[in-house]
Amino acid sequence: MDAISAAVARNLDLTQNQPLKDLVYAAFRKTIILGEIPSGERINEKLFADTMNISRTPVRYALERLIEEDLVARKPGIGVVVKGIRIQDAYEIFAIRRELDALATRQAMKIMTVEQFDDLKALLEQTDQLNQQNRIDEVLANFTRFNDMIYDDSQMFRLKSIVKKLREYLLFS
Repeated sequence: MDAISAAVARNLDLTQNQPLKDLVYAAFRKTIILGEIPSGERINEKLFADTMNISRTPVRYALERLIEEDLVARKPGIGVVVKGIRIQDAYEIFAIRRELDALATRQAMKIMTVEQFDDLKALLEQTDQLNQQNRIDEVLANFTRFNDMIYDDSQMFRLKSIVKKLREYLLFS
């Protein structure tokens, strides 16, 4: 098995009840974001399909979606080449997240109940205590919970979906 197929296979979860094309896409996406396929590496659609013993159709679908996300590029005479995530991409994602987080917060504040505000306050107080105890993993978990609460309370579910996708870029890398 070639290196690309092996790397993608490690991230291919066939236990999920989803179409194969979506599973192949998710596996390629995660593998590229994790940097397990280096930038500049060529993805051979036929070799991958043959190695994985699947049709080329789900592979083509996955690569087209990755082109749309700008994680790979089709180069004439070469094929599909990995672009990957660069430091500039991370800065861009953080800038976008900052604006989306502010939007969600403003919206949530307009419609949150007293109980929801109390829950956020309790979470912040707990996070402060954990931070003073240098329990960084738990602080980070609470930070994620806080953001999730804000996005849930904003009732902007499309926005939450967009942020989840952006978060994946940074969590995987």
